Order: sequence, then structure tokens, then C-alpha cells
Amino acid sequence: MEDIRFCGQVLEAQQRSLIVALAKRYGRLSRHELAQTVCELLDWHRPSGHPKTIECRALLERMQEAGLIGLAPLRPGRPQGARTTVPVSPDPQSAPLDAPLATLQPIRLQRVETPADRTLWRTLIECHHPLGHRVPFGAHFRYLIQATSKSPMILGCLQFSSPAWRLKGRDQWIGWDDATRARCLQQIICNSRFLILPSVRVKNLASHVLALALRTVTIDWTAAYGVKPLLAETLVDPARFTGRSAGNAGHCYRVANWIDVGLTTGRGRADRQHTRHGASPKRIWLYPLVPDARQRLTQTP
Repeated sequence: MEDIRFCGQVLEAQQRSLIVALAKRYGRLSRHELAQTVCELLDWHRPSGHPKTIECRALLERMQEAGLIGLAPLRPGRPQGARTTVPVSPDPQSAPLDAPLATLQPIRLQRVETPADRTLWRTLIECHHPLGHRVPFGAHFRYLIQATSKSPMILGCLQFSSPAWRLKGRDQWIGWDDATRARCLQQIICNSRFLILPSVRVKNLASHVLALALRTVTIDWTAAYGVKPLLAETLVDPARFTGRSAGNAGHCYRVANWIDVGLTTGRGRADRQHTRHGASPKRIWLYPLVPDARQRLTQTP
């Protein structure tokens, strides 16, 4: 029988049997409720104490696809990983902004926590980011980029979320084997959305924001999840850049001293049947958040 993994770890026979029994016994529970139940019984929690419900639900759906369990039909609502209906509102910064960075200081990152901020963030990402808005997988933080001098002004958006399970270039750069990856993966964060509004034309703004964001999210992530990130990753799609601009794919990351470690296989997290190999390779960029990141990500417990 093919191995089934949860957060990089192969499920033990007893764990698999328990999940099968729970799915049969509590067949009327929603997928979210069943995932919460499994997390509680198997003690699948983050260091902060919160259950790994999102990851567990993904596991349950993989087991259903494999014919190991049956799950209750999806209830009306927004499925994890699906696009969200986002209200389109006028741009808060409709007129072009072309100014020296110094005149906009201090730049501030505002945590997205209120309903109004969430609506604004989703609207901007849906309207202006090539990937649009999607519900992030696993732990995440979102920020609005603000200029606070003179009058407050929204310049863009950021999102950090859980890392990819496997990235060949990243894993080789670190020096990971499967066991070490499974043990240390959650010490990596992914910059999964980065948007400077198209009306904002401020030299060096993107690299300045990236540096500020890494300092900010390291503090916020550690406080919220109980794990200090050691490495940041991001993926840039070269196919979205053509002609001369193709050489500028990831330019702001290069300027901000991120490390280019090659291309992905082009499959993506959701390609469980390996049908999209090479379909859309992304360039992998890494940024060590501590000087000895590689050493700490490979050390034995």
C-alpha cells in the first residue's frame, strides 16, 4: 500500500486505522469538524497549541481520493484553496504616485485583521496580482503596505504562508534528506503574494518593503505559531515576463539579496497525480533569516 504522508511524515498503521474508523463512525461530521477531531486525538498541533486543521483536511481528502475513507459531501461555502468572490471597489490610490522613497517614509506594514482590511486586501490582490486571491494553505499572515508621511496611503499588499512540501532547488541548497525536511520544514515561510500597486512608481520601494517585511513577519510568526522562521522562500513565474522584462523576473528579490536556486518542476502543490510536470516552472528565491540558516535546518535534534 502506498505511503500516505501528513506534514512530511509517513502515517503509521495505527494512525491510518484510527482515521478510517473515525471517518466511518462520524460520517455526518463536516470535513472541518472531522479534521479537528483527528487533530485532537492524534495530537497534531502547532507549537502555539492550535490544531493543524487545514493540513489535516487536505490529508482526509487525499485519503478519500485513494478510496480509503468516505467523507461527507461538501457543504455550501468557500472550499479551502478556492478563489474567493471579492467585491471590486475603486482603487484607494487611483492617481499615479511617482515620488522619492524618502518622501514616503516611514513605510509601515499593517497586519490584516479587521473585516475592512480583509476586504481591501482581497480586492487589491484580485484586481492587480496576476495570481489573484486564493485561500492560503496552512498558517499565514497578510499585510497592507502603507506610507504614513503626510497622509496615510496604501502602496500594496503582502502575504506569507506555509512553505512548499518539496522544492528540489531549495532542498538541495539546504542539504536536506527526507527525514530532515519533515522535521525542519515548518521553520521556513513562503512569501506567497507580493504586490506594489501599478499606480505606484517609487524607485527601490519593493526591495525596501521586502527587507521590512522579513523583519516584521519573523517577529509576528514566532509570536503566533511558536516557531521562529529561519528561511524565507518565494516562487516567481518567468512566463509572466516577456522580451527584455524576462531578465527582470524576480528583480526586486535579487536587489534585496535573495538567492536564486533554480527552477521548480512546474507541478504545484495540488498536482497529486503528477500530470503537470514541467507545465509551469517557477524560479525559486531564498533568503536566510539567520546567518547560519543552513546549519540550523540540517542539525540533528
